[in-house]
Amino acid sequence: MRRWKWEHMKAINLVDFTIKIPPPTSNQGEWTLEHSYSSDIVFYAYLALFIFGMTYLLIILETKNRTVMALAGAVVMLITGIVELERAFRIHIEWGTITLLISMMIMVSIANWSGVFHYLSIKAAKQAKGEPAALFIRLMIFTAVGSALLDNVTTVLLIVPITLTITRLLNLNPFPFLLSEIFASNIGGMATLIGDPPNIMIGGANPHLTFNDFLIHLSPAALMIFVFAIIYLYVLFGHTFVVNKKTKSQLMQINEKDYIKDAVLMRKSLIVMALTLLGFIVHDKLGLEAPVIAAAGAVLLMLWAVDDKGIEDALVSVEWGTIFFFGGLFVLVGGLVDTGVIKELALFTLDVTEHDIPMSALMILWVSGLASGIVDNIPFVATMIPLIQDMGDGLGLGETSLEMSVLWWALSLGACLGGNATLIGSSANVIVAGMAMRESNAFSFVEFVKVGFPLTVISLVIATFYLYIRYFSYL
Repeated sequence: MRRWKWEHMKAINLVDFTIKIPPPTSNQGEWTLEHSYSSDIVFYAYLALFIFGMTYLLIILETKNRTVMALAGAVVMLITGIVELERAFRIHIEWGTITLLISMMIMVSIANWSGVFHYLSIKAAKQAKGEPAALFIRLMIFTAVGSALLDNVTTVLLIVPITLTITRLLNLNPFPFLLSEIFASNIGGMATLIGDPPNIMIGGANPHLTFNDFLIHLSPAALMIFVFAIIYLYVLFGHTFVVNKKTKSQLMQINEKDYIKDAVLMRKSLIVMALTLLGFIVHDKLGLEAPVIAAAGAVLLMLWAVDDKGIEDALVSVEWGTIFFFGGLFVLVGGLVDTGVIKELALFTLDVTEHDIPMSALMILWVSGLASGIVDNIPFVATMIPLIQDMGDGLGLGETSLEMSVLWWALSLGACLGGNATLIGSSANVIVAGMAMRESNAFSFVEFVKVGFPLTVISLVIATFYLYIRYFSYL
């Protein structure tokens, strides 16, 4: 019998989990899960749920700035003792994500001073002859491919300034374009090991799953869902893609080179950004994490390309509201982690399916998809990984078996696709919303959910059929 205990920082709070594993000689045997709670931890769990729920409601209603609401919820978690300050800073706040975001924001800001994004925007718009539908599809494809080869955070940081410039030139509403890029980044990032944080975490926990494994097993599903997303979004917003002939004619007469303000800065920025993106691609061979590579790129560009005044301006240009929103959200979700709420959800997902692998995969897919839309998918995946590993041990599944692989693919599909459900479902969503707000093109939580949640549900349905057709018939 294996006994697994999780303890809150307060010694009085204890959750006791018992996993019964069949003997090695058993072909299938019994795999059951028992867990009990002290009355104290139950109180803290309900309190954490209440704080999280109220904060979430206020973010949805947008009565106050969403960053302030997230920070307020985080502070209440700290005041009530649900989350210890040291634990919040040491465990719950994803400093790697924060470092990556700040570093890329600095590089994008410095590059923008050179006029390179205006240049690229006009170039792209002219190649599409000012046709918004063609631009819409091209930007989605670029975002999806970029998210698969790099990561979705970096990709949206690069594409959003270009998108905002194009829509401003053509007098188009940027909302459909920004929304489509969010969805494309989450779907495209699902296709590879390095595209989305959940995949990076799954790959890190399973050295047998290679870059090619993710590409072979997940990219077909990503492609099918991406094609559907293009059709779905075009049906919703295609009627808004109207540009008059005069605007198109004026666009075609613009010389994009006139928008390059500093050619030297542009060359330096492009060189550093290219080196950074190359570093992302080969980071595993270098033995360096993506946040370290991004930080190195930001520091190199500041040292090489700008003076002291420029460095101060670059630091001011960081989307600090977005950064603090992430910090607050990480602590809020940390409260659910420390009180066992997320773990209980994950345990329930695995417990109710008993020994049925297809049913387990479907439960993991749908619970991960819906839960990732409510809480950030990073802590949920972090909780699910050891539980799926224990489930595999309990059922006698080999690490490289088809059955075990299907469970990992289900977790990846659910967590990545669930990021499209709400505005705070993934990092890319929050970043794009913050950049849009800064450019006076803000969109609300409700506006996002009206489009994102139906897309997520249909995407999960497609993923269900994909798992059934490709894997379940062999199990």
